[in-house]
Amino acid sequence: MRAMLYITGDTHGDLDRFESPEMRKVKKGDTLFIAGDFGFVWDDSAAFQAKLKKLAKKKYTIAFIDGTHENFSLLNAYPVEEWCGGKVHRIADNIVHLMRGQVFTVEEKKIFALGGGLSQDFDLRDIDDAQASLELPSKAELMEAAENLGEAAGVVDFILTHEPTGHVKAFLRLKDQNILSGDPTALGEYLEELAKVCKFKRWYFGSMHLDKVISSTHTAVYRKVLPVE
Repeated sequence: MRAMLYITGDTHGDLDRFESPEMRKVKKGDTLFIAGDFGFVWDDSAAFQAKLKKLAKKKYTIAFIDGTHENFSLLNAYPVEEWCGGKVHRIADNIVHLMRGQVFTVEEKKIFALGGGLSQDFDLRDIDDAQASLELPSKAELMEAAENLGEAAGVVDFILTHEPTGHVKAFLRLKDQNILSGDPTALGEYLEELAKVCKFKRWYFGSMHLDKVISSTHTAVYRKVLPVE
């Protein structure tokens, strides 16, 4: 039997999410994608190390993109490896951080991953705030993303991001219409262009903390565990 691919939303360092009834469908050998705000690489405390050890005992692979609530300095200190055709930070044998702008082939499915996003309090934070400066994809990361998509001829099966496109976010009416005004990399506009030029079957995103099918191609995911088909 072929291993299955599943996706869920932000976990925010909550182990209870991994013991929920929704997670019971994820079996040995499967891959669980997390759409940002993983939250288990937060500090070097014994409590968080214990949490990671528990996740490292899972019989399935946990592959997450970063969101806005991560310890980026700690996350970026992990070794970089190649996994399924793209670059990752190796957290544990079964846990990988999907680096921004990479294309992965998992169980014959091509998946484009782009973590990062815009915190609600971005405009209120100090421009020198190291955390704020790392939340959003850099120009170099967006350029690498374009190059990787070019090598894939702009065709993938699925797109996995933390943020939705600006259009989808406006449609959901959960953010101010000018949410992108403080975004120095125009991430929303970049994602809009990505949606226009890239061919894909479905786009999953997690930042809105919502389980909702937005359209035939866009799905917001949070607490549900959805099969990637």
